[in-house]
Amino acid sequence: MLYDTVDRSNVEKMVRSFYAMLVQDDIVGPYFIRALGSDFKNDKWYEHFRTLDHFWLMLMNGEPGYTGDPFGPHAFLGDLGPETFERWLKLFNEHVHKYYVPEIAEKFYKKADILAKQFVVRLETTGEEEEE
Repeated sequence: MLYDTVDRSNVEKMVRSFYAMLVQDDIVGPYFIRALGSDFKNDKWYEHFRTLDHFWLMLMNGEPGYTGDPFGPHAFLGDLGPETFERWLKLFNEHVHKYYVPEIAEKFYKKADILAKQFVVRLETTGEEEEE
């Protein structure tokens, strides 16, 4: 059964199952494993999941709890190209459609798409060299 509301419980389930699948991906997974490790029970993953739960609840429902800048930590992950974000976005879109009714899944996807585009620009991963 697909969720027709967004609440803490289903966001937590979606986020954890998404990342369990994501770390298995050959393109995106290595970035997360390198930064956070492969054991979801470690402190780094715990904090990452907690942050993501607050982040998505803020974006989807306006709930307070998320503070910070999502871009900073990603700036140190290595050579993130547009194809990395495109892959993440594709997998995220498929995943939220497994959890939520289409209207909510599309809302998640649209917000994620905007974020991915901002990440590409802010992390200067457009692939273009700056001219001097």
